[in-house]
Amino acid sequence: MKLLDTELMHPADQLIVVISRIYRSGLTTTSGGNISIKDDNGDIWITPASIDKGSLTKKDIVCVKSNGVIIGRHRPSSEYPFHKAIYDVRPNMSAIVHAHPPALVAFSITHQIPDTNIIPQAKSICGTIGFAPYDVPGSENLGRKIADEFRKNPEYKAVIMENHGIVLCGKDVKDAYQRFETLEFCARTVINARILGAPNYLTDAQIEMHERAMPTRFPYFMNVTHPSDERDIRDQIIKIVHRACNQGLMISSYGTVSVRWRDNDFLITPPGIPRWDMEQENIVQVKDGKVEAGKNPSRSVALHQEIYQSNPKINSIILTQPPNIMGFCTSGVKFNVRTIPESWIFLRDVPTVPFGTQYEITRIAEMLKTNPAILLSNDSIIVTGDELLNTFDRLEVAELSAKSLIMGMSIGSLQPITDEEVEALREAFHVE
Repeated sequence: MKLLDTELMHPADQLIVVISRIYRSGLTTTSGGNISIKDDNGDIWITPASIDKGSLTKKDIVCVKSNGVIIGRHRPSSEYPFHKAIYDVRPNMSAIVHAHPPALVAFSITHQIPDTNIIPQAKSICGTIGFAPYDVPGSENLGRKIADEFRKNPEYKAVIMENHGIVLCGKDVKDAYQRFETLEFCARTVINARILGAPNYLTDAQIEMHERAMPTRFPYFMNVTHPSDERDIRDQIIKIVHRACNQGLMISSYGTVSVRWRDNDFLITPPGIPRWDMEQENIVQVKDGKVEAGKNPSRSVALHQEIYQSNPKINSIILTQPPNIMGFCTSGVKFNVRTIPESWIFLRDVPTVPFGTQYEITRIAEMLKTNPAILLSNDSIIVTGDELLNTFDRLEVAELSAKSLIMGMSIGSLQPITDEEVEALREAFHVE
């Protein structure tokens, strides 16, 4: 079920979609967390108390009418008081997500707030984060403390709850969920960078420069055609995007996939559409350096075009932010994939370039002639391949390699494959 038509979907249906995603992603437990939507009548639709989050149906959702009357087969969540308190101080907000995702709980129990300057989009999506003092779950006092924190700064749309978890609000449930997912990802990235060494944060000036540097206007062409091979590529892209989301390799707010079509023409994902919800008709065709009319391609489209023009053997590209790889992207620690033979054979040595190099598209395209993957500091990993499934496989290998390296650091000294062993692999597997 998609969240593309939140204005048309019943609030109960929207809540089921979101809580299911949160649960399947391992960001809440059977009994933990709750979400709500306030509709145009002022009624609050909320997940029930003490009901399995992994098997909720529309009939389980509870409605608390604006006059206080409760409609439904269950009791509303025990945390309803702070949902109501937040809506009272933020009448322009229509959705709230509360959960206990592990990385944000780590910040909650150490009484810290994650610095969203770790990656460019986190600051714009999550904004400034508040911190509410502890009180008994479900109590009126907790509701007051959280509401006071949201009242303190009208810019707050997310508040860390001391020794409890996180609560976020949004203009609709899609907005609140994307903020929730992005902030948890941000927290995981910071933690992984700290395990490796120390996080390197972006300055506000660098983030502003990044926003200005990315193009937003493109030449268009009309009379778009969609022959069968083009439609097949759209289908491939959508399947890989959804698969990447399901496997934690992509989040709703970030991730770009493109595939060469004919000659240097290609298809690419758009910005601004949650990756979970992307569909075939959202994909953008790029032909002769122009984009199909009425659509916006990824803001990295110029980089993709340069890569395809400079590298005839590259037929697909993925840019994304897997959490373990991002630990290396944001710490400055070398991502040494000489861990097991498969990692080096698939990836070879993976260079890391400074933040801002992603705008030097000719340089990146040239590097990809000898390196199928590159880390862009505080930004993403770019992975290439001859076919999309091959490119996705490389991405999976890269993330598992990064995870193994981080885990290995906790149990002993890392022992990479030697230069001599790499040369033997190069010869045995005909690696150029």
